[in-house]
Amino acid sequence: MSSSRKQASCAQRMLFALKYFSVLATIVVSTLLYPRSVLAKGTVDSSSLQFSVDSYIVKEAGNQTALMAKDVDHPVSPASLTKILTCIMAIESGKLDREVLISKESTMVEPSKAGFREGDNIKLIDLVRAAMVSSSNDAAFAIAIYLSGNIESFVASMNNKAKMIGMKNSFFTNPAGFDKGIYEGNISTAGDLMRLTEYSVRNPLFNQIAQLEKVVVPEQSSHRVYWLRTHNKLLDKYPYAVGIKTGYTSKAGGCLIARAIKGNKDMLLVMLNARNRWDRASDMFDTAFAANTSNPVLVNTESLSGSVPSKRLIVRDAEKQKKRIIVSTETGSHKNRLLVVKKGSSIAKLKNGKNSKKLITARMKPVHSSNRKVIAELKSSKKGKNQAIAESKSKLKRRQLLASKSVKKTKKRVDLS
Repeated sequence: MSSSRKQASCAQRMLFALKYFSVLATIVVSTLLYPRSVLAKGTVDSSSLQFSVDSYIVKEAGNQTALMAKDVDHPVSPASLTKILTCIMAIESGKLDREVLISKESTMVEPSKAGFREGDNIKLIDLVRAAMVSSSNDAAFAIAIYLSGNIESFVASMNNKAKMIGMKNSFFTNPAGFDKGIYEGNISTAGDLMRLTEYSVRNPLFNQIAQLEKVVVPEQSSHRVYWLRTHNKLLDKYPYAVGIKTGYTSKAGGCLIARAIKGNKDMLLVMLNARNRWDRASDMFDTAFAANTSNPVLVNTESLSGSVPSKRLIVRDAEKQKKRIIVSTETGSHKNRLLVVKKGSSIAKLKNGKNSKKLITARMKPVHSSNRKVIAELKSSKKGKNQAIAESKSKLKRRQLLASKSVKKTKKRVDLS
């Protein structure tokens, strides 16, 4: 082989190697940057959620349709998320200013705990703050014993309250969220915990406490002070986060109920047995906030009852129309409905029997062809109506003409006679 051929062959090999490494580098960089680029557009990799979170639900407060959901009715241990029920019961008791004598039983619990001592006098409101903010198990037990006299009676009240709220798949064995030994069987679901959260956030005091990052609890007799901090790292990590409660046991894994408010959107999230829950929660909130009527983001979507939400289509009217027509096709046994709402409204508020108001988020479709179709149908309907009126008038005139002729004939007969 000549030297010129060798040089050409070598050059070709070098060119091929450069192309190969260029493609390889592009693939590697794309793979590394893919999650961040996706998240920047407001989407979540559903496969990563599938394996990193056992069950979850994300929805806008007051809206019954979930934006993202998985296994919402699957019963698992809720860990310290249980304390939300304990605390809302204490808030509703009307005894928040009362002093609670800390019993020995309250102090004999596993961490996390505030470290209260037997004989301490702590106000009930401060016990609620300790249980919510620092997830203090001794505070939760002290609340239960004070309100009901013993743990067994309070647990019975907890389960009655849960049923009243609509938590059909939950059963509680203790006020703190323990799930082993004598407290085994403390279970709930993502759907039930979302119901509990929406019930609780209606209370202004609960909202105030749920947003705290630290709390100072004074002992009323000795004036000793307990300094407590939150375990909720999402408050530092995510700028729109405003609470609510964390939970963890070796059986339950990482659990989280979180709330985030951005603009006029108020999002709630329940996450059970989650790996890397802070990052996952941030990603899911970003996705929820990015979702809108023209481009909704739905990942493993289920309604709170576990059924598939109905399909909805918003059709924009022509410029001359003063109203929008929303065609709602319900699944199951529900009938098709034609609803009319005022122009400019992107959310229809419906009342269905005894149910509270629903905010129905609609997915926008290309509108031009739909506009023409709707207008054509309206014109056709109007034309049909006009035609029917014309035919009716024509028939009436014929009848009147025939009647008048009959009268003339009768008159002639009378004259002849």
